[in-house]
Amino acid sequence: MAGPINWLSQVVSVTKFGLLGIPQRRGSVAAAVFGIAGVVTVLVGVLSIAAGFRQAMAASGAADAAVVLRSGADSEMVSGFNRQSTRIIADAPGVARTPEGPLASAELFVIINLPKRSTGSDVNVPLRGVESAAFRVHGQVKIVEGRMFEPGKDEVIVGLGAAREFAGLEVGRSLLVGRREWPVVGVFSAGGATAESEIWTDAPVLQAAYNRGDSFQSVYVRLDSPGAFTTFKDAVTTDQRLSAQVMRLSDYYASQSTAVTKLITSLGVLIASLMAVGAVFGALNTMYSSVSARTREIATLRALGFGSGAVVVSVMLESVALALGGGAFGAGLAYCVFNGFHAATMNWQSFSQITFAFAVTPQLLVLGVALATVIGLIGGLLPAIRAARQPIAAALREL
Repeated sequence: MAGPINWLSQVVSVTKFGLLGIPQRRGSVAAAVFGIAGVVTVLVGVLSIAAGFRQAMAASGAADAAVVLRSGADSEMVSGFNRQSTRIIADAPGVARTPEGPLASAELFVIINLPKRSTGSDVNVPLRGVESAAFRVHGQVKIVEGRMFEPGKDEVIVGLGAAREFAGLEVGRSLLVGRREWPVVGVFSAGGATAESEIWTDAPVLQAAYNRGDSFQSVYVRLDSPGAFTTFKDAVTTDQRLSAQVMRLSDYYASQSTAVTKLITSLGVLIASLMAVGAVFGALNTMYSSVSARTREIATLRALGFGSGAVVVSVMLESVALALGGGAFGAGLAYCVFNGFHAATMNWQSFSQITFAFAVTPQLLVLGVALATVIGLIGGLLPAIRAARQPIAAALREL
């Protein structure tokens, strides 16, 4: 040779030879690529469930909204207030006001059984009694079909998610709640928030149906501003007439989603980890096949002055390139299949169903491709070391 070959040029040359030889190894290469793609698809798909659930909860909590529960209660199911207490809360400083009155809605929360459209089996669905200010308190709620229920009548409106997931909630149909028939008069949207999983009616009507007297379980309020939260909280929690706790709505829904998201994330990571072990072995097999098929070629290059370091790096790059191809394919497949897919699951804090859409976020796509890269690096390491260490003379004698 006229002079030493540039190290980077060596890496490029050896990597190029390896990639050009892929068609001759298409069987093992396809197995490795699709194996890695499967790992990424499963990981991203499962984690998109947790991401979608968190997004539904996050959409429910405006920065200038708060919820009041009885002290010690971790959900509405175990909370309770009388009418006088709800009025004290509504009149507290920091609550936004309109000419019609304070933006506070004392609410009642009960569970009814409805069949799921997909399975026909009965599940728990939340039925919420609200006051007239609820639409302004909950912010993004608006009627998209039919009309609002009339106060004092046995009428209900249903969220978009509930109408989609549970049978018998079409406008014009009726629900049997207790011994009463409740006509469905409207469908409402809530910007993807958890309210879309619920059925709403007039609070006094629901109180009478369930013999709750004049009691409520929670009070939702809209504040003057996000900064008014401390003023409102201090006023409510220090009032001797009340036994109450105050939470930002965003914090409340975040706490409600913790158990479900932890369970889904743990299962997703466990399943993907087990699959990743198989994908690593697939990558090892592919790269060992590549090195075996190129034994004489690699030995010839090393005899011509190519360094062992360049060989190691080139084999690693080839492995990572194949892994990235599988990772990109798996991430794209997960996005097409899972993103926006609608489902319902149990919220263990309220023991009721919550509807939501799977969310394949950019962070999950990056995570999937990163996992594929790690698999490629691990799968290419041992074959790369073998390629660099094989004796030149013995390798040149191989057929």
